[in-house]
Amino acid sequence: MSLERRPEGEHPRTRPTDGLRAAPADPARRRLGLALGGLVVLAGCATPPRPADGALSGRLAVRVDAQPGQAARSLSVAFELRGTPARGELDLTTPLGSLVAQARWSPGRASLVTTQGERGFDDLDALSREALGEVVPLAAMFDWLRGRPWPQAPSQPEAGGFAQLGWTVDTARLADAIVTARRAAAPAVTVRAVLDRG
Repeated sequence: MSLERRPEGEHPRTRPTDGLRAAPADPARRRLGLALGGLVVLAGCATPPRPADGALSGRLAVRVDAQPGQAARSLSVAFELRGTPARGELDLTTPLGSLVAQARWSPGRASLVTTQGERGFDDLDALSREALGEVVPLAAMFDWLRGRPWPQAPSQPEAGGFAQLGWTVDTARLADAIVTARRAAAPAVTVRAVLDRG
């Protein structure tokens, strides 16, 4: 992605950045890649704005494992999730406040603002693939990040958490404000959230 235009109404100091990147092939290149994308890993360098009442916020790390013909990819950002599964918003930013992506959805509409401007999507699956690099069940995240299954789909209790929608959700460290969701189906995906404490 490259910076083409600033979406209408965006604050001039808010600058989208593309946080999704291929993992470097060796440790030296990995360190260089992290340095070049350093804003997204300097989690302690700035305090993000306090989230709205009922919102979930914190740090989010997404890793998509390598598969034939495609290197592993990773994303590390601050996030704020607001609203409901039917009508909500997800902001992804660097800890210093630079915009990575802004997702908005409501019945019949889903949109994403990135460095390429604003795009519309048919559903949340397509939107999450663009924002996070792979399909992540955003609707379920409202419940998963609170340590419980999403009530709109069957779930199965498991040691340390539960299984739902093809994902295993680990809530064993919920007391430490950490929730991890893993999808085993290729390409394997791991989503790890470290929540801000209210």
